[in-house]
Amino acid sequence: MKMLKGIDVSENNGYVDWNAVKAAGMDFAIIRLGFGNRHLDTNFYENVNGALAAGLKIGVYYYSYALDEAAARSEARYMLSVLKDAGLTKDKIEMGLWFDMEDADGYKSGNGMPTNQTITNMCSAFIVACNEAGYSCGIYANLDWLENKIYTDQLADYVPYWVAQWGGTAVIGLTLQCGSLLIATT
Repeated sequence: MKMLKGIDVSENNGYVDWNAVKAAGMDFAIIRLGFGNRHLDTNFYENVNGALAAGLKIGVYYYSYALDEAAARSEARYMLSVLKDAGLTKDKIEMGLWFDMEDADGYKSGNGMPTNQTITNMCSAFIVACNEAGYSCGIYANLDWLENKIYTDQLADYVPYWVAQWGGTAVIGLTLQCGSLLIATT
C-alpha cells in the first residue's frame, strides 16, 4: 500500500499554486469548507477547483465552534448544503470529510468549554449527520484532544482520526481506543 502525501489548506494560506503542489509530490489536499456558524472559507471553491484541476484527491474539513450537540449538527447541515451546492458528491471527495474539533483560538475556553462528554457527543452528532448523507467522516484533532478531551472509545469503530502533530515527528504506532488512524505531520 502506497503512503499518500498531502496538505491541508484554508483561506489563511492565501493563493495556492495547485500545479506546484502536485509537482512537489502531493497526492491530496484536505480543504477547509468553513468554520463556526455558517462561515464559508473565502477560498473554498477556488481551492477545490484548483486541487481537482491539478489532479489531486480532495477531502474537506470544517473547523467547529460548536458548544453543544445542536450547534454541531447545524455545522454539519451547513457543510452538507455547501457540498451539495458545489456538486461535491462522496465519489469526488476521496479523502473524506473531517470534523475539526479543537480550541486553537481559545473560542471554546472563552465561551464555556464543553465537558469532555459533550465534546464527544458533538463529534458523534457531526459524524452521524455526514454518514446519513452518504459521506465518510472522521475527526481532526491534536493528540492532546484525542487523548484527553474526546472519548474515542465512545465513537464508532469505523471513525478515522487525523492527528495534528505540530512541529514534531509523526505519531507512528499510536493506538486509540477504536477506529483507524490517519497521520498528518507538518
